[in-house]
Amino acid sequence: MELDPTRMCALLVGLPDVFIVAVDAGLTGPIRVHVETTATVAFCAGCGSRAWSKDRPVVELVDLACFGRPARLVWRKRRWRCPNSWCRVGSWTEDAPGIAPARLAMTDRAGRWVTAQVGRCARSVNEIAVELGCDWHTINDAVIAYGTALVDDPARIGEVTALGLDEVLFARLGRWRTQHWSTQLVDVRRGQLLDVVPGRNAAGPSAWLAERGEAWCDRVEWATLDLSGPYRRVFDTMTPTAIQVADPFHLVKLANQKLDEVRRRVQNETLGHRGHKNDPLYRSRRLLTKADERLDDRGRTKLMGLLEAGDPRGEVRMAWHAKEVVRGLYEHHDPDLALEFVTRLGADLQHDACPPEVRQLGRTIVRWRTQIAAWHQAHVSNGPTEAVNNLLKRVKRAAFGFTSFRNYRIRTLLYAGKPNWDLLATITPR
Repeated sequence: MELDPTRMCALLVGLPDVFIVAVDAGLTGPIRVHVETTATVAFCAGCGSRAWSKDRPVVELVDLACFGRPARLVWRKRRWRCPNSWCRVGSWTEDAPGIAPARLAMTDRAGRWVTAQVGRCARSVNEIAVELGCDWHTINDAVIAYGTALVDDPARIGEVTALGLDEVLFARLGRWRTQHWSTQLVDVRRGQLLDVVPGRNAAGPSAWLAERGEAWCDRVEWATLDLSGPYRRVFDTMTPTAIQVADPFHLVKLANQKLDEVRRRVQNETLGHRGHKNDPLYRSRRLLTKADERLDDRGRTKLMGLLEAGDPRGEVRMAWHAKEVVRGLYEHHDPDLALEFVTRLGADLQHDACPPEVRQLGRTIVRWRTQIAAWHQAHVSNGPTEAVNNLLKRVKRAAFGFTSFRNYRIRTLLYAGKPNWDLLATITPR
């Protein structure tokens, strides 16, 4: 069966209701395919009269690469005019969403493709722009237009029973490279990023939860967080029925931080300078933060020897034992004894014989004792939130240097927010 060459070109182009006028390949530069729509009749939306064809403005659109070369779709659009001088409509240009959405310099199929490449595959906008031979803003505008509908889909969030909050660095802006932070809200049951709001205070997450409504917030049973006062205030205000759970990782990290503070203070008090490579306490820094059960006989003997040489008052040794006891909180799983265990530990660490850094750790444990003990009942943590952080860092590497929070939010939610990508074929950008 032989096909008409014009029909064959139309099949290759793959656009509805168009026919090929010309193809300009050239030796260099993009391939340009000139098309027109098959529409020959139009009616005025104001008075219903049959319109007259006024002229054919030419619009050049970025299209998918063809035969290893960038491609452009040159659309000779019809401009229609109402024949009645009294009609307020005047003239208008034909609209074909199947070819290209309004106010985008890219074809519809190319816009959907670049959205999947940038959002789903975490490719950089610049990489796609080089491949299609167009401007960075052309790609980014398409990603925002199609991606907004995907991430704002109400069905994407659904019901959440365990909600986690954590901060992540958004950008460094201005002359002094001021840090601008954002807060991510994560469903820790499914490991899904729900949304990203600017700042790391209570205002952004509280406003987001208020938009969800009281019924949605009441379904949240567990609220996970690091030892952050603003995030604690968010859950106290917006999800008062949820049981707050302090993340074990951050508590152990705080204990290690206090241990390191004791080591550095003792180092300066005994030797009068910061740690040098031959100083006993400096040599012990990695062994001190290592879990006790991971130390073999050789490592433990070395650690005890270094503490004997560099810790005359035993303060570092005491802080090391305190860190190990804090880790021991999570070795048992009895929820009935957890609160009593945590309360007594916090009180013991505030004994006068303890270093001031350890006493400060004890006060923190007492202040957060109910949230710390709740882990033994919930067995949920902020681990999925930290995992989402790693995904966001991959997106930031692919979009190094962006400063628009809108772009940042769309990019991160497309990659880590688990949108329904099947909807991409049905989206009509506005």
